[in-house]
Amino acid sequence: MTPISFMTANYVARQLDYHMTKGWMEGDDATNAYFAPLETYEERFTALLAEIKSLGFTAIDLWLGHLNWRWATDAHIAIASRALQAADLPVVSLAGGFGGTRAEFEAACRLANKLGVKILGGNTGLLADDRPTLAAIARNYGVRFGYENHPEHNTAEMLAKIGEDHQDVIGFCVDTGWFGTHSYDAPQALREVAPRLFHVHLKDVLAPGAHETCRYGQGCVPIEACVRTLKELGYTGGISIEHEPELHSPNDDCVANLAMVKRWSA
Repeated sequence: MTPISFMTANYVARQLDYHMTKGWMEGDDATNAYFAPLETYEERFTALLAEIKSLGFTAIDLWLGHLNWRWATDAHIAIASRALQAADLPVVSLAGGFGGTRAEFEAACRLANKLGVKILGGNTGLLADDRPTLAAIARNYGVRFGYENHPEHNTAEMLAKIGEDHQDVIGFCVDTGWFGTHSYDAPQALREVAPRLFHVHLKDVLAPGAHETCRYGQGCVPIEACVRTLKELGYTGGISIEHEPELHSPNDDCVANLAMVKRWSA
């Protein structure tokens, strides 16, 4: 069964009291600063999981703002592992930036290993600079790297970005919202990248040309058609419910999104 998970980056604006006016990195920095202190980590991470669980989710995609390979000590990881087990919330993927050097990507892979995670969805500078090393590290740690499309306007650009080699460990963690931003047919895109599709960030955006996320059905991405296309393709990877509003909590929308995806997947 395809796991349907909650992307914890949905809370990117949480530590700014949902007043994120300076872009993504403002929320990213605030979240990392809030969660990094070890003395408060257990209380804060446990509360995060409890809130997600209360929304009806049974799995998460763990954004690095909440446990980052850049600052996570063994103590942080042990706390997170215990809390995840107690909440019965398995981690389907890690999400975020995985550095630009061999040492940085290996640190991200070690974090994945300690959490029992097999998918890294996001970006790493090694994809452009040293793809063979990226692939070798991924194989060594038993993980797969899914590149998350952002600037690419179509699947031809996406496929050129990841290359034709190392297909066992380098593929896509597709973000459907960016297809909407770039006015590219999302269900068709899923068909075109299906052989390299490791994970899906299911996201809707209000209108082309921008990237303001919204509840499914209120934007320009045909989310229902995306879910039905994945089913037709026999896709068995994860589907992440992703919605990152800058000025309000995503909770109510994510509960509605989860119900829709369950219905369309049935």
